[in-house]
Amino acid sequence: QVQLQESGGGLVQPGGSLRLSCVASGSTSYTVATGWFRQAPGKEREFVASIRRSGGSTYYADSVQGRFTISRDRTLNTVYLQMNSLQPEDTAVYYCAAHGLGSTNYNYWGQGTQVTVSS
Repeated sequence: QVQLQESGGGLVQPGGSLRLSCVASGSTSYTVATGWFRQAPGKEREFVASIRRSGGSTYYADSVQGRFTISRDRTLNTVYLQMNSLQPEDTAVYYCAAHGLGSTNYNYWGQGTQVTVSS
C-alpha cells in the first residue's frame, strides 16, 4: 500500500513559477515510476510528466516540455515538479501518481493540489 500527499499548489501570475511536492509513504519499494497528471474543469485528466524510481529517465507531455522539470529525492521519498513560465492553460488540479510493481498502469493516487495561473 502506498500513500501519496501533494503540496505546493496555489495562485501564481502568468510567467511565474511554482514547485509541487509529492511525498510517498507505505510500501514505496514496490513502485517503479511516479508521475504527475492534471485535470482542468470540464477536461479529461492528462499526463504531465513521469520519472522512473531510479530517477534516470524522465518523460514530459509536449505541452510542458522545456517549462516543467520532474525530479526525485529518494532519501526523502519525494518527487518534485518544478513549473516555470506558467500560463493560464496550466490551471488545473495536479495529481501525483505511482506505478506499482505488477500493475498495468498507475494505481496509486494523491488527493490533488490546485494550481491557478491568473493575473
